[in-house]
Amino acid sequence: MPDDSIDRSILPAYLGLMTEHADTEKPDGPLNALRTRLRVLYLGTSRKAIQFQITMAVIDLAIIIFFLLGPYFSAGRTYLIIDYAIAALIAFELGARALIASSLKRWLTRPMTWVDVAILATLLFPATFSNFAFLRAFRIWSLGQSKVFTLLIKRAGYGEWEDVIRACINFLTFLFLVTGFVYTAFFYHVAGIEGFIDALYFTVATITTTGFGDITLPGPLGKLTSIVTMIFGISLFVRLAQAIVRPHKVVYPCPQCGLQRHDADAVHCKACGHVLNIPDEGH
Repeated sequence: MPDDSIDRSILPAYLGLMTEHADTEKPDGPLNALRTRLRVLYLGTSRKAIQFQITMAVIDLAIIIFFLLGPYFSAGRTYLIIDYAIAALIAFELGARALIASSLKRWLTRPMTWVDVAILATLLFPATFSNFAFLRAFRIWSLGQSKVFTLLIKRAGYGEWEDVIRACINFLTFLFLVTGFVYTAFFYHVAGIEGFIDALYFTVATITTTGFGDITLPGPLGKLTSIVTMIFGISLFVRLAQAIVRPHKVVYPCPQCGLQRHDADAVHCKACGHVLNIPDEGH
């Protein structure tokens, strides 16, 4: 595959973009050339594209670390410099994603667009809004659901663990998002990292329904947060346990009945008995 090619199979799963403009638009001007280049980087599966997407994921992690360390130096000038630098980066990425979108209306209706807008607002006005940079964890979750992530897992030789890895990412993302919300809403301006540890402790105790009761969230918002955390947290925890203990299956659609998953050594479809020809690398 050429280095600057775009894998069409990942387009519907990544960023929710349409594909027809990727080939019909010709780089007959600087703007179209920039749009084409950005689509290759954001949507492609070439080496450069994957490196770019991994770099963006690392930047998301750095933003999350900044969110955690913010209370320690929020009163200094260094905090504002880093804060506005991150805001400029997020604004640039918002513009880039708007540019590569085939429809501006579709881009505006994407949840991740408004997540980035909310993060940008909290960074531009740090004295007015609480820091919601923990929402950048959605970006890591989005990468974990993409076909690019599947490609990386298979290249690394861990294809059979894909379901388990995805379930871990889903659970850890939810855990961090709830912890980040609890930390921001109840502990952010109180105790720094110790506040985050308290928020994490509360979240884990709530998800596991342990309920020690030594840390509780006050008011109606605290009660609603606890309810949502228990309902969704238990579901994701059970999903993770199922992914770990159930036998490994490969994704191979049966041409007769369409059953998607089969045992790796299956010869016949267990639903309709159709003869299968599952590719086997012979490990």
